[in-house]
Amino acid sequence: MFEVRRLVFVSILLALVVVSLGAYTRLTHAGLGCPDWPGCYGLIDVPQTQEQIAKAEAAFPERPVEIQKAWNEMIHRYFAGALGLLILWIAIVSVKRRKQGTPVFLPLLILAIVTFQALLGMWTVTMKLMPVVVMAHLLGGFTTLCLLFLLYLRLSNYRIPGGDWSIKKYARFGLLGVVLLTAQIALGGWTSSNYAALHCTELPICQTGWLEQLTFENSFDLIPPEKDTYEFGHLDHDERITIHVMHRIGAIVTFLYLGWLALVVRRKAQSSFFQTVPLVLLFILFIQVALGVSNVVMSLPLGIAVSHNVVAACLMMALITLTYSLQRKT
Repeated sequence: MFEVRRLVFVSILLALVVVSLGAYTRLTHAGLGCPDWPGCYGLIDVPQTQEQIAKAEAAFPERPVEIQKAWNEMIHRYFAGALGLLILWIAIVSVKRRKQGTPVFLPLLILAIVTFQALLGMWTVTMKLMPVVVMAHLLGGFTTLCLLFLLYLRLSNYRIPGGDWSIKKYARFGLLGVVLLTAQIALGGWTSSNYAALHCTELPICQTGWLEQLTFENSFDLIPPEKDTYEFGHLDHDERITIHVMHRIGAIVTFLYLGWLALVVRRKAQSSFFQTVPLVLLFILFIQVALGVSNVVMSLPLGIAVSHNVVAACLMMALITLTYSLQRKT
C-alpha cells in the first residue's frame, strides 16, 4: 500500500502541473494552437522548419502556425499524457494488491475519468473551443486531481488524537461546501470559456448599471448556435456581464459559507488537527479572494489568472481534507 501511496502522491503533483498548464494554455489563447489531436499539424511535436510550416499551413489553411501557442498546447498534452499513464499504473498496481487491502474502486474510477478527460481534450479542439466542452474539460481536470487527493487520504493511516466526536456532525456541512465550491469552480470555467472575465471592471459586483444589463435568456445555454469557431467567445456583452456577475455573487456566497464552516469547526474543536486544518482552509480562501480581486484591478494578468485556478484546486483539497477527516477519522 505504501508503494501505491507514493505513486498517488507523485500523480497529485503532476495533476497540479497539468491543471496549471491547462489554465496557462487557455489564458494564452492557445487552445487551438494545434488544430488537430493528439498531434500538432500531423506531427508529434510542433512544426518548426520552413518546410514543416509550409506543409502544416497547406493542410490547415484556416490556422496559420503560431509556434509559441502550438508549444503551449503540446506541452500541456505531454504532461496530461504522462499523468494518464501514471494513473493507469496506479490502477494496475491497485488491482494486483487488492487482497492486501489496497482500494480498487477509486483508482478504477479515476482511470475512467482521466480517459474521458482525454476525450474532452480532443473535443475541445475538434469542436473549436465550444464553451460547454472547455468548461467540462476544466472540471474533469479538477475532478481527477481531487479524486487522486481523496485516494491519498484513503491510503493514509491516520487518526485524530482524542476523537473530537462533537464536531463530526459538521461533515455534512463540509459535503455541502464541496458542492458549493464545485459549482463556483464551474461558474469560473463558464466565465473563462465564454471570455467574460474582463466584462466587469469594478468591485464588488460590477460597474454601474449592471442590474439593467442582466439577461439569462442565452447566458447559460449549454448548446450554443453553430459557429466555425468559439474562440474569443460568441455571446453579446450583456450576456457576458450576466455570467461574470453570477460568478462574483457565487464567490461571495462561497466565501461566507466556507469562512463560517472553518470558524465554527475551529472554535468547537478540541484536537490540534481540527484547529489547524480550518486555519489552512481560511488562509487559502483569503488568498483566492485576493487573487480574484487582483484579476479585476489589474485586468487579468497571466500569472495571477493562472494562480487563481491553482489556488482554487488547493482550496478544494483543503476542504476535502477537513470533510473527509470529520467523516472518517473522528
